[in-house]
Parts: sequence; C-alpha cells; structure tokens
Amino acid sequence: MAIEGPLRELGIHDVFALLDLSRKTGTLRVTSELRGNEGTVVFEQGRVVYAWIRSNPHPLGQLLLRAGKATEQDLVKVRMRQTQQGDTRRLGDILVATGVITQRELDRQMRAQIEAVVFELLSWREGFFSFVEEEVSGIAMDAQASLSAEALLMEGARRIDEWSRLADIVPNADVVPALADAPDGSAGPLELLPDEWDVLAAIDGVRDLRGVAAEVARSEFDVAKVVYGLVSTGVVAVDRPQEDGADLSLPMATAHAFLHEARRAFRQGELDGAFFAAQRALDVDPDDPEAAMLLGDILLRQRRPTDAARAFDRASRLAPTSVKVQRARGVAAALAGDFAGAVRAWGRAIELAPTDAQVERLRAALEAAARLRSTTEEYVGA
Repeated sequence: MAIEGPLRELGIHDVFALLDLSRKTGTLRVTSELRGNEGTVVFEQGRVVYAWIRSNPHPLGQLLLRAGKATEQDLVKVRMRQTQQGDTRRLGDILVATGVITQRELDRQMRAQIEAVVFELLSWREGFFSFVEEEVSGIAMDAQASLSAEALLMEGARRIDEWSRLADIVPNADVVPALADAPDGSAGPLELLPDEWDVLAAIDGVRDLRGVAAEVARSEFDVAKVVYGLVSTGVVAVDRPQEDGADLSLPMATAHAFLHEARRAFRQGELDGAFFAAQRALDVDPDDPEAAMLLGDILLRQRRPTDAARAFDRASRLAPTSVKVQRARGVAAALAGDFAGAVRAWGRAIELAPTDAQVERLRAALEAAARLRSTTEEYVGA
C-alpha cells in the first residue's frame, strides 16, 4: 500500500517518524518541483539502509575515490567481475571481499552518504512524498548500511540548531560565496585542510552553496561550516538575498548566469547540462517565465512531453499572454496524448493573436487535436 501526499500537509520529519514507528520496509521518494530535485530513502524494518539524491548523488565509487580509499583500477575490476564473471554481489561487498577496503570503512562511507542525503531532505518544507512497501533485496544499491531513523531525526534537529548559529553569515543554501578581495599587502599563504581546499576550489561566484555542495559531493551543512570559516577569515565573501526593497541585482545576475548557461548548453545539444542550469535559474528566480519556457523546450528535446507540459503550464502562469508559450503548451500536450489540453492551449494562442503569421497552422493543428480528442472519447465510451 502506498503512503503519499504533499509535505505541506505531512512534514518530512513526521514521515520519517511514521515509517520508523511502524517499522516499514520499502522505498520513500521525495520530490520538489521548486528545487528541481528528488531524493530516495530505503527503509528496512523502520531503519534507513540507503539514500540517494539527484542533486548530489554520492555514488559509493566516487566517495571512495575522493577519500583515497580506492582507485579507478579497483572500481574497473569490480565492474568487470559483475558484468563479465556474473558476480551478483554489490560493489561494496566485492570491495570488502577483495581487501580493497575494510567493512568498517564501507560502513563509514555509507553512513556519510545516508546522513548527507537525509539531512538535506529534512530541510525541505515543500514537495511531495510517496512510500511504497517492497523488499529491499529487489532494490539496486552499491551497498547498504543500517541507521536508526530516530537517531537521524535527532541529529537533523541538532544540525538545524547549529545552522542557526551560522545564520548571520550563511542563512541558507541559496547564498552565493565568492572569493574576497585581499586587503593590500596582507595576502599570505593559506593554511587549509584538504576538504576546505576542495570547497574553496569550487567557489566561483556563480554557484550557490547548494551548487558548491554538489560539486564537491558533500552535504550542504558541511559546506556551510567551511564557508562560514572562510568568510570569518576574510578569504570568501557571501552574497545573500536582500530584504524587501533592497537591491536584488546580485541574485538576479546569478539567475541570468544560469539561464545563459542553459541556453548555451541547449544550443550545443548538452541536454543534461541545460536541464540542470535551467532548473537552477528557476531556483534562484522562480518567477522567470523565460527559464520555465526554456525548461519546457529542453524536456521536449529529451522526449519527456508530460514533464514539458508542466513546465509550460508554469510558464503560462507567469506569462499568461504569451502566444509562444501557448503554442508550446499545445505541442507538449499533444505529444503527451492530452488532446483536450492541446485544444485549450492552441485555442488560447489563436485568441491572443488572431492575426499571427502561424494562425492557419494553429487552426489546422487545433482541428486535428479536436478530432483526436473526439475519437479518443468515443473509443473510451464505447
């Protein structure tokens, strides 16, 4: 039986507590249209055994490479055993069996991955969740751990409290860190830990804190602490969203930078990069109809018409008199098999611009969609 609903009605903390108390086994999926993100958490008897998030997937192999615990050659050998020799064990289990890493190191890495994902999800206030009961053995995972959901909730609450102490400098993951100008004559050698160097290298004045965390494959909380320290020492400056009435040029500039990158990637056929950049543009400026329109175009090119229709619906709400948006809405709806939606969108486009150069093509498309809708309704009713 599926358990699902919007997070505004049942918060993510309550969802975790419910699955913990009822000792559920299965998969929890959480999606956020606003963030353009989704996460998956696997439960076994109420305990968390695996977690993944699209914006910062933390694949086990990459974690081990970054930590210096495994080499590319080690990972290639494991994949060959799985694909050529029929070894059905998980990546982590093979690495332990062949002596590349210890079971303790595997457990530590999986715990770090689960914590990073869960603590990110616990910060979400909007979105949709769905839990499906299923056997863990049927779920693809490189490895699994077993963490108490209750302990994760308690640690998440502690981190929220700690983040509140960082709030003066790093109020949330939307801030954009940039290298600070060094005072004249005061620049000297930096003494940073390896993890701090990784974060500093990913700071470019365009990525927000969430983007930096994704780049270095670490949690937003860990990156926030590093950024806080770098700001305190004058190495980094943070641009924060302004209060009402203040200058909003920097966040808007960031949104335009993402939108520019999305357009460039789209023109060059780099659809995954274009999708990510367009989503980030909407994260920074949720009211930008151009970003929503571009996201719809990208999704159409990716042959995802249903998702494209949602993006064009969003663009339509933001720019209700745009003929271009209505034409695109009709195309996406038709490709998704929603001929009634296509009729509405194309009809609206003709209303908005009855003398448009493409009006005859629109009328022909509208008539074809109407016929298909009628045929479909007759077939269903037969």
